[in-house]
Amino acid sequence: MSDLALGLAAVVPTISLGASGVVLTRTRARVAGVLLVVGSIGVLGSLGLRAAGASTAADVVVAGSLGLPIAMALLAYPRAELSHAVDYCAWVVVLGAGVLEAATAFNDETMTLGVVTVLALIGHGWWVADTGDEPDRLATLWLALAAGTSGLLLSLLGMVAGAPGVAAGLLLVSVVGPAMVIGIRRPEIADVRSLVVEVVVFSVVGLTYVSVFLGVVGGFGLVGWDQPSDVAYALLGVALAIGFHPLRVVLRGLVDELLFGDRPDPLEAATAVADRIGDDPVLALRAIREALVLPYASVAADGVELAASGTAVTDVRRFPLSLGSTSVGELVVGLRPGDLTLSAGDTQVLQIVGPLLAQTLRSRALSEALKASRGTAIAAIEEERRRLRRDLHDGLGPTLSGIALTADAARNSIEADPAGADALLAGLRSDAATAVGEIRRLVYGMRPPALDELGLVPALRQQVGSVRTVGGEPMQVTVDAGELPSLPAAVEVAAYRIATEAVTNSARHSGTDRVRVQIDRDGDVLRIRVRDGGTANGEWVPGVGLSSMRERAAEVGGTLRVTNGADGSTVSAALPLR
Repeated sequence: MSDLALGLAAVVPTISLGASGVVLTRTRARVAGVLLVVGSIGVLGSLGLRAAGASTAADVVVAGSLGLPIAMALLAYPRAELSHAVDYCAWVVVLGAGVLEAATAFNDETMTLGVVTVLALIGHGWWVADTGDEPDRLATLWLALAAGTSGLLLSLLGMVAGAPGVAAGLLLVSVVGPAMVIGIRRPEIADVRSLVVEVVVFSVVGLTYVSVFLGVVGGFGLVGWDQPSDVAYALLGVALAIGFHPLRVVLRGLVDELLFGDRPDPLEAATAVADRIGDDPVLALRAIREALVLPYASVAADGVELAASGTAVTDVRRFPLSLGSTSVGELVVGLRPGDLTLSAGDTQVLQIVGPLLAQTLRSRALSEALKASRGTAIAAIEEERRRLRRDLHDGLGPTLSGIALTADAARNSIEADPAGADALLAGLRSDAATAVGEIRRLVYGMRPPALDELGLVPALRQQVGSVRTVGGEPMQVTVDAGELPSLPAAVEVAAYRIATEAVTNSARHSGTDRVRVQIDRDGDVLRIRVRDGGTANGEWVPGVGLSSMRERAAEVGGTLRVTNGADGSTVSAALPLR
């Protein structure tokens, strides 16, 4: 394969780098983006000169304009700063190597200077990944993952397949530019640390087994043995394959610790997590991941994921979250690369912070319940206002307007037509009585006056005493109540409405004329039980009455349960007193 063909194979990665550079110019890595664009233009210019048969000198000039900008772009990624001596040294080495390469017209020293440049880039990237903030570390790891993988495959393909392999490897370099963009804009799209560890481990294991295979085969020749048969080669391959996974598992932990440091101290990790857990589960999960260097953490309740941080992995461990005897969910954490289980220290940390996270979930659930309750209360208030406005406008308003007009007419005719004025005043008296009745109806709709005049139990007995069955017979209602404390106004109204509605439902649907109402205090809960013995009409069909009772109970934070069996129907309500 000719040099021109290899150059043409470099067009795809060149365009990829240039397009990625354009995207990076709109991010915080704009310096690296500009340098990538310049370097890509240099590559295309060099290829154009070669295709046109330009002189070697011209080719060298353009090639010099391409290599140095790309190296500088990698050095300037993800941030172009000179805030430390390491930055100064790296820039001096890369610029110096680039100038020397151009000055020596790319002679035999080119390879040496190229190696120096690569080592400077690796050293600077390692330093940024070790000392930079989290965004810089993730961006550098994405670049290292793409550049290292593509470089390794390029070298391997070159050794195995020669020039065609190099051409194929150049196509793989196309991933470097997009990886740089991901590192800046979407670094958490995947767990890049785990990917880096996997690539390094796979490379080390692969190189180890290739070396072992070649060493065994070469050893036969050194000792003068005949070359083994194909079966022997196959058995050797099987033996190496069996040991591939165990070695990979062992190396995962070692490589992870070598690249990203030792595991955190459990006590320090627990303290760090406890200090950062607040009302947001996502922030709490992020604190757990960072303190324990875990790839993934989430919380779930009833099989539904509530919050998550990191990238999901296959191997996870689950920890129940509870407050006292009440379960509020579970904590799910992903294992680190190379770990078959969590260490005892990690488990202790999660057990320590578990109650704190459970409290966070409970606080969030209570907050959401409060918002929902507030929304329900506001909706109920607005509905009540709408009803009052409609009743006042459509009922009481016209009545009062008629009273005013009748009074004017009576006043105008009192001297000329006393008899007519007297008739008008009689009608005025009737309209006024109607208005008073309407006002009483509105007042009763908001809060029955009997509750203030008599109290809950006597007012309830008075109200249910007038209830009749479908056939017109009076209902025999027994109201039993224990010693009741002074009830909150809202609870008192809810209890009154629920009991009267339940008795009315029994009169309509039960087919019996006997109902028992029982009201008792159970700690901080007021319990209401309305029971009849009828079964004539079967199970109640949920309608306005049952919905109204449930809404009354829910408005004060209570619950209502309706059951219907062969021995009668029962309405049970529990209303909190606090």
